[in-house]
Amino acid sequence: MDEIQIIEFEEKYKKDFKRLSYEWLEKYVSVEPEDLRIINNPKEVIINNGGYIFLAKYEEEIVGTVALIHIDESTFELAKLAVTAQYQGHGIGNQLMEYCLNVAKHAGAKKVILFTNHILLAAIRLYRKFNFKQIPLENNKYLESDLKMELLLNVV
Repeated sequence: MDEIQIIEFEEKYKKDFKRLSYEWLEKYVSVEPEDLRIINNPKEVIINNGGYIFLAKYEEEIVGTVALIHIDESTFELAKLAVTAQYQGHGIGNQLMEYCLNVAKHAGAKKVILFTNHILLAAIRLYRKFNFKQIPLENNKYLESDLKMELLLNVV
């Protein structure tokens, strides 16, 4: 799928971000209070605090999303990675990850963390492909997360 464009979040895409996030969460885990806070207020919670939201666009349809939540000067949290079911298996998750990690590097981050659940095998394979390593589960704000991973970045 060479026609995929990775674009930055704009307010007009709020419904798409919400749709993709709910679709993914409801299929694989559940929607938690922290998810609701992020999904319902993406600009306030993520962008206005130094983070980013990216969307995968195929033709005129938004088919994927990912967010980088700013934790501190050296750390982002990767969150809300989702690709709509119809477009899974076409490398869109890879494209979103590559884009996100490049942005984190250029922003001067030294590491990217994420929280996940051990039942999400495809997601964990993707994270490992990008060299994320499991670390102790600390500062977990998600009820269903039982796994924390980290990627140390070579800052450009």
